[in-house]
Amino acid sequence: MNAILSQEELIKIREQLAAQNKKVVFTNGCFDIIHAGHIDYLIKAKQLGDILIVAVNSDESVRRIKGEKRPILKQEERTFIISNLKPVDYVTVFEEDTPYEIIKKLVPDILVKGADWSKDKIVGADIVENNGGAVETIEFVNIQSTSNIINTILDRYK
Repeated sequence: MNAILSQEELIKIREQLAAQNKKVVFTNGCFDIIHAGHIDYLIKAKQLGDILIVAVNSDESVRRIKGEKRPILKQEERTFIISNLKPVDYVTVFEEDTPYEIIKKLVPDILVKGADWSKDKIVGADIVENNGGAVETIEFVNIQSTSNIINTILDRYK
């Protein structure tokens, strides 16, 4: 599988997966520079269901959230990398600052975010829970972050 799809294509597949009683897990993020923390997180997310969908922020969305110097990697590269990771089944891009609209369209069975998010702050939790789904958080095993990697690089090459 591991496909990069438009939201419209993904919605059709979601309908087929629901008819097959497949449990769909959804997560999202910028995934600007992929690191071990991302991989561990995606492995754990996939273990919560049958199919893992990852929504990646568009370049413009990342710029609005993280600032003009981001993303480091363009969305084509980020989605290509994410789509080729073993636990990931489908990838899509969203333009908004939050994944609320795509969550509303897909209505996943399980919505996953990192444990640094409190459940009451997770965008789309209301949609998933109101439709009988669950919201889960995943503890980080390391404190790696894209920002830390960027700062380390900048410090080393001053």
